[in-house]
Amino acid sequence: MGAVLGLLLGVGLLLCWRSGPRAPARLTAERGWRDRRRELLRQAGVTTVSPGQLLGLQLLAALFALLVVQLVTGTVAVALCFAAFAGSAPPTVVRRMRLRRQVALRELWPEAIDNLASAVRAGMSLPEGVSSLGRTGPEPLQPPFRTFAADYRVTGRFADCLDALKLELADPVGDRVCETLRVAREVGGNDLGTVLRTLSELLRVDARTRAELETRQGWTVNAARLAVAAPWLVLLLLGSQSDSLRTYDSSGGVLLLGIGAAVCLAAYRIMLRIGRLPEEPRVLR
Repeated sequence: MGAVLGLLLGVGLLLCWRSGPRAPARLTAERGWRDRRRELLRQAGVTTVSPGQLLGLQLLAALFALLVVQLVTGTVAVALCFAAFAGSAPPTVVRRMRLRRQVALRELWPEAIDNLASAVRAGMSLPEGVSSLGRTGPEPLQPPFRTFAADYRVTGRFADCLDALKLELADPVGDRVCETLRVAREVGGNDLGTVLRTLSELLRVDARTRAELETRQGWTVNAARLAVAAPWLVLLLLGSQSDSLRTYDSSGGVLLLGIGAAVCLAAYRIMLRIGRLPEEPRVLR
């Protein structure tokens, strides 16, 4: 008993000591949500929309769907279900934009690295070679590298300009490239051309392999979407042609819709889990 009391006293004293100014810094739920949304928008290439504006768009979409489905079916419970679906549509669209942008950049990075290797081979320094990608690199990648060139001309700090470049690119492959350039800059040596050519070849192999896997994954994802959407589309069509859906406004009907929505969501998540490819995290931010 004495050991238990001593343990509790020790835990209490530790919690008191770790409170107040000594508490470990951690993000609140709201701030973490905003940071995740801001990162999602940046990776999708949507720089003119804030997380709050995206949330407002979700609310407007949900309200619009609620009003339209209520007018079509005259059933509040069904309208609420479709309002929830419409509210989740904007983040889904942004995620698809992020995926398309990552695929496009993944195919462009080998060409950009080849141009950089050619510039270094021609006698340019590494910062000059990186800056030249704003003129000679693939067109979608030129604006970030032009910004890098302008920042480097002003500050002359290669590492800080690379950090700003990574922030603007917001791409996992871009993080790897920038960190490789940082290490090459700090270590130096005559093997920079070899390192860049090796990196270019690895990126090509990775892009080719992932493209094949994503093509096969598309069948599973499309089947999951069709399986989830079909019963709700049938429900909406029935509601536009008859008054049978008014029974869903009862407690039993609401319960049935809730169970159906939960089953569809669980089945959809399981299908995506089965066919999901591991996303490349941004571990070098």
